Amino acid sequence: MACHYIKEHGISIRRACLIFNISVTCYYHKSLATDENQQIAHLLIELTEQNKNWGFGLCFLSLRNVLGLPYNHKRVYRIYRELELNLRIKPKRRIKRAKPLPLAVPDKINQSWSVDFMHDALTDGSGFRLFNVIDDYNREALTVEIDFSLPAHRVIHSLNQLIEYRGKTVQVRCDNGPEYLSSALRN
Repeated sequence: MACHYIKEHGISIRRACLIFNISVTCYYHKSLATDENQQIAHLLIELTEQNKNWGFGLCFLSLRNVLGLPYNHKRVYRIYRELELNLRIKPKRRIKRAKPLPLAVPDKINQSWSVDFMHDALTDGSGFRLFNVIDDYNREALTVEIDFSLPAHRVIHSLNQLIEYRGKTVQVRCDNGPEYLSSALRN
């Protein structure tokens, strides 16, 4: 606006700066940041083209430590985002099966048991856990163990009691929960 008034009305630079309440040094200041920003953008594009899987952290460390440039990380990150170089967040890798196996329907009792843990909470907020064993043939609940904590030795004891009472099963079905990671339970 000050430049426009100076050209159109022929007033002095000082008077135009007073009208618009800006300092004279602000009027004469030529920004060098745009040239530096273009240099940073060029370097970031080169780095991401050479190293496709580098994120912002590695790009910034390369600019700072390898090339020795003194730029602030906030400034570099702002330019990195403006260039839309952000890597997408990779989803978790899942086991891919061509065709999942159909669940086998058992023909008789004790052929297949399903084992699972459940949890719930009481009215006072304390949680409790349930260990369930179900016969897949007739959907009979063989055992339900309930407590505030169910360590591996307690689960093993419950399964041993069930085997004594019903005999061994051919297979046991369970999910890949963290409860089954115990080496004692696996053995």
